[in-house]
Amino acid sequence: MSKDDLISLKDDMVAFIEGHGMQRLPGFITEDVPTVLWDGKDNPDSWKDFVEMAKHAGAPFVTFSEVTLEHEELDALVEEANEMNYPDGEASELVEADWLRKYTGMLGYIQLGFVYQGLVFLHETTTEWYERYQALLEDIESFQDIVIDSHHDHDDEEED
Repeated sequence: MSKDDLISLKDDMVAFIEGHGMQRLPGFITEDVPTVLWDGKDNPDSWKDFVEMAKHAGAPFVTFSEVTLEHEELDALVEEANEMNYPDGEASELVEADWLRKYTGMLGYIQLGFVYQGLVFLHETTTEWYERYQALLEDIESFQDIVIDSHHDHDDEEED
């Protein structure tokens, strides 16, 4: 299995979940929901333990979400990084976004989840490139928030 593309792992997960007689609910659990994150860093097959725990807890389904890096998303990210760093065409954000191009079309993130006694239990599998992609997205969003905040502060000053 490729460490850069989780597609074969996804196929294994689907077969394992269905083999346990459980359904998959397509859905992503957001950060604003109370969650417990499964700690399986030392075990690449910890997702199997997670599915078995869901079955043991009586969960009728497992939520299943995946993220593939799309060309359009990366192009938009490059454009935002370009605007943020203009005229510096060698800025680290642009270099990082360009490096990510080789991963377009690849599956980089899978989230499994189940609900038990009002809490959502999650298992996340990511690739290294997906984590770098997420960090780059957060950096660009943080920069945009700073620009927007300073623009609003400037507008407030003009109104006085």
